[in-house]
Amino acid sequence: MNKQFTYSISSIRFDENYQPADSTRLTTNFANLARGENRQENLHKTLTMINNRFNDLAHWDNPTADRYSIEVDIISADLDIEGNGHTFPVIETLKTTIVDHKENKRIDGMIGNSFSSYVRDYDFSIVLPEHFANHPKSAPPEEFGDLHGKLFQHLLNSEAYQANFDKQPVICLSVSSSKVYQRTGNQHPVLGAEYRQDGGSLNKGSLTDEYFSKMGLAVRYFMPAGSVAPLAFYFAGDLLRDYTDLELISAISTMETFQKIYRPEIYNANSTAAQVYQPSLKYQDYSLTQIIYDREERSQMAVTQGKFTEDEFITPYQAVLDEWAANYVVTSETFQKEAVQKRADDKQAA
Repeated sequence: MNKQFTYSISSIRFDENYQPADSTRLTTNFANLARGENRQENLHKTLTMINNRFNDLAHWDNPTADRYSIEVDIISADLDIEGNGHTFPVIETLKTTIVDHKENKRIDGMIGNSFSSYVRDYDFSIVLPEHFANHPKSAPPEEFGDLHGKLFQHLLNSEAYQANFDKQPVICLSVSSSKVYQRTGNQHPVLGAEYRQDGGSLNKGSLTDEYFSKMGLAVRYFMPAGSVAPLAFYFAGDLLRDYTDLELISAISTMETFQKIYRPEIYNANSTAAQVYQPSLKYQDYSLTQIIYDREERSQMAVTQGKFTEDEFITPYQAVLDEWAANYVVTSETFQKEAVQKRADDKQAA
């Protein structure tokens, strides 16, 4: 059995006692919140915001708006390239669990939500600046994001991922400040009003959208009820049919909370996105949360982490990575549904 390019999955609870692991990607936003003298207050207020927003959206059979609470786990995927036990932390996401206090049960929430990647830091903080320094008016390299996209899809097809998760991830991020969004007539009962980017298709748009498309993910933009700006949902499969209402609400409540903290100019604005909307981080009419977040540190660390990836992952394994990527074929069926269904059946039988 070939033990090369194998993954291991680990998790750590994001709660009021959360301490960032030594190996965590330091640009990870939730790690940023958990440092300094305000760490515990930050964490408590963040989790309270998530719970309140979840109950606001899951309002049916919930008259006192306290039926549910959310547990958040940080999921880390480490890659062993050579099968020798030496791993590199390639991807971090979040997994939510919904606690129904009325029925006294726990329900799977969304896997994905946030998305952190050392290789993405390398691509955007090292590869792109070098490329544009040499070719100022050109487009990004044609192969930009190819390796990262194949690594991501390889992870989804791995035994490690499918042993832990029943569904494909949904990543929920901020919309791009460089694009204009047009509200459509489509209205989803949970996701809210749909927007389209520049009148384009679901798979084209910003550089981030195109980068995620190489990961096998399409994008749609929705502004849930009570929100002031649309969120970008990156997904494979059918966003509107593959996930329950509570799963979708867990993603919205978690990631809208983080975006209010990270980008208050957009997601904590004092006015709602118009029919035609362009986000701006220079917008002045917004409210701050009571949560301390160092946005400057996050920007600086992206470059540091990109350089770390170059030194510890890309350069030492360049030949191996090139050969693997050249031979790895991304199929249209990126997720082995039979294996996932077996795990779901086994869990139900237990």
